[in-house]
Amino acid sequence: MKRLMFYCQHILGMGHLVRSREIIRGLTKDFQICFINGGEIIQGFEIPAGVEVINLPAIKTDAQFTELQVVDDAFSLNEVKEIRKNRLLQIFNEFQPDILIVELFPFGRRRFSFELIPLLELAKSNKSSTKVVSSLRDIVVTKQHKQAKNEEKVCNLINKYFDMLLVHGDPEFVPLEETFSRVNDLKCELYYTGYVVQEPPSNPVLTYEDREILKSDKPLILVSVGGGRFGHELLDCVVRTAPFLEKRLPHNIQVFTGPFIPDSKFNELQALARDSKNLYIRRYTPYLLSYMKKAELSINMSGYNTTMNILTTGVRAMILPFTGNEDREQTIRAEKLSDLGIVKLINPYDLQPDYFAIKIINYLKEQHNKISVDFAGVDKTANILKNLVVKQQIA
Repeated sequence: MKRLMFYCQHILGMGHLVRSREIIRGLTKDFQICFINGGEIIQGFEIPAGVEVINLPAIKTDAQFTELQVVDDAFSLNEVKEIRKNRLLQIFNEFQPDILIVELFPFGRRRFSFELIPLLELAKSNKSSTKVVSSLRDIVVTKQHKQAKNEEKVCNLINKYFDMLLVHGDPEFVPLEETFSRVNDLKCELYYTGYVVQEPPSNPVLTYEDREILKSDKPLILVSVGGGRFGHELLDCVVRTAPFLEKRLPHNIQVFTGPFIPDSKFNELQALARDSKNLYIRRYTPYLLSYMKKAELSINMSGYNTTMNILTTGVRAMILPFTGNEDREQTIRAEKLSDLGIVKLINPYDLQPDYFAIKIINYLKEQHNKISVDFAGVDKTANILKNLVVKQQIA
């Protein structure tokens, strides 16, 4: 069986980790997989059976993306960087992958060049026959004042180190050219895979809280903000809106704050919700897709995976884009879907409890549209990589 090494680094949210997990789910039948996680470990987050998982000493960032931070402060950042770099090289030499997949880089994560460039140099050395693949979501983060310089660096790195670029999107909805103008300057093979979507767990082990909500006859409003390091303004508003809705709607409101939310913020939200009879707050569930399938309304940030869950379940949704660090990725996706009448876009000035309650009540009365895009990202990625191995054997 061919060997595949997959590097994933999540630093703020958990979207990159979720998408990577779904991709390797589709590869387990055909590849022996070594999955490298460079971000914080999430309790209860499951990786497919049979995959070797190696957790590097974790690195994260602050909400403004201003600096990298170690999760375990037993070591300095420089010490952790050196440990991680050497560990990656050791793993590569021991595992000898036929394919190395690097998630997002070089379109992002270039602050991790300290470990990725040595790894790529090793993978492209004369001693190695490894094919190197970049795994990229549909929309590239763009900063207008730096875009030309950024795109030049991306082209140089792709053309020097990468054999293939996989874009996990549908060009009929968002072509890569929309956020990366120099696609024609990339010399590697490029494939659109379709969107990578999640599958519900095959054997869910529901907690008491899960069963109470998922099997209740009461309609459900679901609220989630991904990893939980941002989106607090949305959580605050929902918690303060719940009393307005309690007398007007028969719904349960289930809030998932995200596993990375600071304890102080989580405790603050629980204190605000103490007297609510319609509001339930938890950090994380591995069964978010099941909640979304049941929900009459889902209120979320508009990251890649959450948006795909909205589209595949067909749930009515209100979404708030993350706009920190001049990041327009979520805004681009949300505005496109809003213009098509598929979701309701939340603006920051909407986050006033009495006004937000009215928007929720009115939206529950509206019809919403659905969209058909390519959701075959998992299967298509697997087929493309299998063909890459076949070409490698023939060569």
